[in-house]
Amino acid sequence: MEYLTANVATSMYWLGRYLERIEATLYEINKAYDKIIDVDKNAGVKLYKKFEIDLKYTNASDFLDVAIRGDHSANLINLLKNARENAIISREYIDELAFGEIIELNEIAQRIAKSAEPIDYKDIDYALSLISEIWGAQTKRGHRKEVDYFLKLGKLVEEVDFRLRFDRKQKMTEFILEEINAIFKLLNPKIEINISQSEDIMGDLYKEMDKLIIN
Repeated sequence: MEYLTANVATSMYWLGRYLERIEATLYEINKAYDKIIDVDKNAGVKLYKKFEIDLKYTNASDFLDVAIRGDHSANLINLLKNARENAIISREYIDELAFGEIIELNEIAQRIAKSAEPIDYKDIDYALSLISEIWGAQTKRGHRKEVDYFLKLGKLVEEVDFRLRFDRKQKMTEFILEEINAIFKLLNPKIEINISQSEDIMGDLYKEMDKLIIN
């Protein structure tokens, strides 16, 4: 496998995390938006409690606004900016099409951030389609390079975080953790872990990632 600097490995890992976080959050925003309109005005409040955020809004349109560009830690404009910054650091390791779509994602975010108009629901659908294309472009590379595994680890770690927050099926979470363990072992055979049995899954994942990147 090729030699990677800790900076590149970290950037690819966080690029994977940010893209997965943005994608998963947008899907949840979509579902909450529909519920606010039809059945449960507090669906957005319940959603953001999962992120430990007390979100306040007046209607479905206002929910979209504060969810995507509100002043809180899950602000999607900032997450997209962070994804772009990590992509730039690792530019030479990213598929050309995928890199262009990451830049386009950030351009959408900046346009939304600067606009005084209500957020267009079509922008959310377009952002989701771009992220899907990014994953597809990277997957075609076949994860043949070490750097691709760090991107994959970021995606999987973020997926575990979401599954734990939303109390999703434990069996599938365990399957994802097994995949993470396998990638850890591939990148560093000396690592001995069994994260699926941990009482602090995310805490242990962070510790093992630190060890992996330092080594």
